[in-house]
Amino acid sequence: MSMGRIERRFAALKAQGRAGLVTFVMAGDPDRDTAQQILDGLPAAGADLIELGIAFSDPMADGPSIQAAGLRALKAGQSLRRTLEMVRRFRQHDDDTPIILMGYFNPIDSFGVADFLAAARDAGVDGLIVVDLPPEEDDELCRPAIEQGLRFIRLVAPTTGAQRLPRVLAGAGGFVYYVAVAGVTGVKSAEADMVAAGVARLRAATDLPIAAGFGVKTPQRAAQIAQVADGVVVGTAIIDRLATMLDDAGRARRGAVEEVLAFVSALADGICQQDRDIS
Repeated sequence: MSMGRIERRFAALKAQGRAGLVTFVMAGDPDRDTAQQILDGLPAAGADLIELGIAFSDPMADGPSIQAAGLRALKAGQSLRRTLEMVRRFRQHDDDTPIILMGYFNPIDSFGVADFLAAARDAGVDGLIVVDLPPEEDDELCRPAIEQGLRFIRLVAPTTGAQRLPRVLAGAGGFVYYVAVAGVTGVKSAEADMVAAGVARLRAATDLPIAAGFGVKTPQRAAQIAQVADGVVVGTAIIDRLATMLDDAGRARRGAVEEVLAFVSALADGICQQDRDIS
């Protein structure tokens, strides 16, 4: 498989001697226009890779903040087709920043796997994170996605055992997403020393870059994780920052986009100031 945007971005980050900031935002939250403005503004704010959430009504792996974001998006009329259109619009002015769609299999299955993969590739999607498809279900989406040139990013948890790990990593592409804490997103905080141990275990098992997330809430914590991981994933904290800028009806107040992007810039600044230790 030829080098794609994800591989090029991590190679550039390695050459710069720093970890990357991987930002998660929910497509369509709180409305299509605001979400598009945030997505379009992320690279200039310092996001190196973007995870774009697929709104779903039963997000079992997500904490309250991302669940609420998904429900806001669905209420505003977001769909998988509209999510792909967001990527297409983004690609009109940015052909470099990797975009990974993150969500659950149900919306993809309803869309039709073959049709979805063709539409995703055409829109400019680089990879997929589908949290409810274990390796035993690779024929459903993972292998067809790889055949279409999309990277299938695997989640590895602290509880993933030594016997299970090779099976989880089989077919993985782009990078490995290390779930730094057990449980749903955004509830617990990631402890840097525990993340370091988990990342070290993964480095012995794969040559893929490793991005750590789940529970990274502040620029300071992001900077700590950046010392040991190739990427730092921040999602809930960004969603929470947006939520503070919504009115009682869930509509974006003036300055909401700027507030979110300023927070992303603070995260990026913290990461860029750190010397890495990946020995």
